[in-house]
Amino acid sequence: MDDQTKKILIIEDDRELAEMVSSYLEAEGGFQPLICHDGESGLETAFRCLPNLVLLDLRLPGMKGTEFCRQLRKNPHTEAMPVIMLSACSEEIDRIVSLEVGADDYVTKPFSPRELLLRIQAILRRVPSQTRARTFTIGHIRIDREQHSVKVDGRNVSLSLTEFRLLTTLVEHAGRVLSRKELMEMVRQDVTAATTRAIDVHITRLRAKLGEAGGQIRTVSGFGYTMDPESGSFPAAA
Repeated sequence: MDDQTKKILIIEDDRELAEMVSSYLEAEGGFQPLICHDGESGLETAFRCLPNLVLLDLRLPGMKGTEFCRQLRKNPHTEAMPVIMLSACSEEIDRIVSLEVGADDYVTKPFSPRELLLRIQAILRRVPSQTRARTFTIGHIRIDREQHSVKVDGRNVSLSLTEFRLLTTLVEHAGRVLSRKELMEMVRQDVTAATTRAIDVHITRLRAKLGEAGGQIRTVSGFGYTMDPESGSFPAAA
């Protein structure tokens, strides 16, 4: 199988359903499915294999899907890993809680395999590949995604999680203008619970912490922000 084939981790205690989804995603989507039947082995596989997306049953034996999400988001290697929650529960509270703990989507059982495939493809189009470079340099800024660290001219810069996500998002899309709403979605801010103007506050703090290098983040009046790609190289060699 091609090394660039995207891996989908299926964590589902219903073995028949897991095999059905796995076969469909491999045949129709060209994905490489990985299957686990409980949360603990699923979490270990996620940390070890770094799949491109996780399909996660909400009610797993041993570890609920919500706790799985919390653990995934605590780890810098997997904090941005897309998750689609699968559940037989159609209650609004289950959907809300799943999204609050970090799930990217919520699909109610029984579902159409075709619809699930389309949802997976839609999310993966929005999310940078897990195979992206771990280390980036642009201008005087160096980002180490694996170590979750940022340096400006060799000086360590302490950033909040949101600031770190903002910076990496801008660098990954250097030269492209991103709207405030796009940035909020990419850094996992709840656009329904906060005005998109809140992004301005984070950008202001980020620029201040970066010092002169913060000038590489350009404001596009009335729209959003862009990272100046002419200030350095991207990505850097690890």
